[in-house]
Amino acid sequence: MAVCAAISDVKERRIPNLLTYPALVAGLLLQGILHGWRGLLASAGGGLLFGGVFLLFYLVRAMGAGDVKLAAALGCIVGSSAAFQVMFLTALAGGALAIFFMLLSGRIVETLRNTLWVAGFHLQHGLQTHPVVNLDNPGALRMPYGLAFAAGTLFWAVASQLGR
Repeated sequence: MAVCAAISDVKERRIPNLLTYPALVAGLLLQGILHGWRGLLASAGGGLLFGGVFLLFYLVRAMGAGDVKLAAALGCIVGSSAAFQVMFLTALAGGALAIFFMLLSGRIVETLRNTLWVAGFHLQHGLQTHPVVNLDNPGALRMPYGLAFAAGTLFWAVASQLGR
């Protein structure tokens, strides 16, 4: 599911509800079937944790709603015990991809300056949308974060199988 989302994000610059909503429901159902009420609660907890963290980025217009719904769906699929691991690996993949996109675009100094500018803005103003560096700015460089979700999830899936 994460790979399909990444492909859609790269090709169409969006992650469709037709992918995220069924995945969220499937995660809840599968965890419930496999582990009963505890599995259902763990699935819901994973969705709330993973989706909730990425909701903060959406609120400041740093990430799209499709990314938030994808995070919630992945959290429901992996459950609360693995949601933090997948979230951490997704963030690492996102950082690596951000560096790659920064180098590819040639906007290294501008990106580093904007990163410091955004960090300072949020320290001073909290969860407010930055006036310039946000998704609504047509000149902003955008990265399909679905790639980071796919990379983080795949790495987690492989690593968890090798660790058995």
